[in-house]
Amino acid sequence: MIKTFNDLFAELKAKNICKKMVAAWAVDEHTIEAASLASDQGFVKVTLVGDADLISKVCEERDIDIKKFEILDIKDELKAVATAVHLVHDGDGDILMKGLCSTDKFLRAILNKETGLLPPKGVLSHVGVIENPNYHKLIFLSDMAVIPLPDFRQKVKLANYLVSTARSFGIEKPKIAFVAASEQMLDSMPACIEAAQLAKMCDRGQIGGCIGDGPLALDVAIDEESVRIKKLVSPVGGDADCLLFPNIESGNVFWKTNSKLCKGVRQAGFLVGTKVPCVLASRADSVDVKLNSIASAAMSVK
Repeated sequence: MIKTFNDLFAELKAKNICKKMVAAWAVDEHTIEAASLASDQGFVKVTLVGDADLISKVCEERDIDIKKFEILDIKDELKAVATAVHLVHDGDGDILMKGLCSTDKFLRAILNKETGLLPPKGVLSHVGVIENPNYHKLIFLSDMAVIPLPDFRQKVKLANYLVSTARSFGIEKPKIAFVAASEQMLDSMPACIEAAQLAKMCDRGQIGGCIGDGPLALDVAIDEESVRIKKLVSPVGGDADCLLFPNIESGNVFWKTNSKLCKGVRQAGFLVGTKVPCVLASRADSVDVKLNSIASAAMSVK
């Protein structure tokens, strides 16, 4: 089982995985550096779509061999993003990556009904992966970036995305916690009610390939001592692989608390529900986050 990002890199190498990645408006240092490192490790072949002069300048300043990339020279940002998405739509890429373009432009191209990447009636979401030195394995979580307040149908989709991603990392039967403010079944909290319904769907195989429980407060989902103190009986408590948050605020706060207040944390994130994984790292994210995201996307390609 893959428990760290270093394990992930080793597994990609051991399985000789190499996917085609297309980066949209890839003219910034972090995107090009991450793409270069991923290319060096051999798990992607990279096409950079964007202004070739800007790309060349970054490669020169960072001492990166530009010959390792295929470059499509497109000077206009919107056209570059549309071209990158169109390439993947037509089967010329297994992974799409956002470069320096804004998220709204990136998503607009992905959601284009004719040349985009979201299947009809599909649900677009985001899966994050966290390696925290205070936890004994990777944590997969959703949704902290796309759906503000998922309804029940969407939560079922998000749960399936989490399970699928965790399974691609070698976790045979992921443990998924449906997170709420309390592990008590409180009818005053809609998140508790829906968490209990989702857990029952896992029990009955309606959300397959996993062990699910909820409602679970965050402490009992990931901390064995809290489980013992509260005398909670749960097949997931203290050992969750996946966390499904009830809304974007809670997921986003958890994500950023890890990144800003927890020393030694490593992270990755990408869009799911699309025809291929789409790396949606922030323009301000580090090279490490972007490299981890590319690797996670490569491992999850079907």
